[in-house]
Amino acid sequence: MKRHTFAMEIKNGQMNLYRKKLRELWPDLVRFLDENSIHNFSIWNCTSLIFGYCESDDESVRSADAAEQIRALTACIEDTFTWISTPGENMRLMYHNFGIVRESKELIRHRMFMTKLKPGCEEEYKARHDALIAKRGDAPDPGPDSNFSIWSAGGYIFGYDEIDTTMETEETPQAREGTVAWETKQLGIMDWITNDMDWLTNSCHPASVRLAWHA
Repeated sequence: MKRHTFAMEIKNGQMNLYRKKLRELWPDLVRFLDENSIHNFSIWNCTSLIFGYCESDDESVRSADAAEQIRALTACIEDTFTWISTPGENMRLMYHNFGIVRESKELIRHRMFMTKLKPGCEEEYKARHDALIAKRGDAPDPGPDSNFSIWSAGGYIFGYDEIDTTMETEETPQAREGTVAWETKQLGIMDWITNDMDWLTNSCHPASVRLAWHA
């Protein structure tokens, strides 16, 4: 399975127009997704930022014809945003814990988060997460985080996580201490945009919102 991502920033005062145009082109977009075997497509928003995620079974979406269709669809809405990622290219994969991907999403809780890296901290962020993968041995994780990846572009971090709700357990005091230590360390190299760590920082950030989804 291939994973594809993109990120953009909505121009000042253009969010309502972006939503309107997304609604108008949605039937054509869904048709394109289905014809190219692209699934689990979602678009997320927080403040002025947009993050898109989808999956495909092969590289068919990179065909010349599909690329032209993508350009045509994008042209219908591109006056409302500026690109953060490079059009037609994935963002940099900073971390993955793909585990066992559940095709059925009925019992899945989705989590999508955004942060802003502090200047010059991208490689340190990557190194810390590479160490997590090395410690885990990069083996498939049978736990609740069934499809977790973190991506970077333009100094931003975008995380996408699918959590199997039937496998979630309450965090133990020892695990909580580990979480606090890790997140406190991370605050040295990035600032949160979404509200995921407000419980730790006593700050107030908006939650990420899923604007669209097509299975």
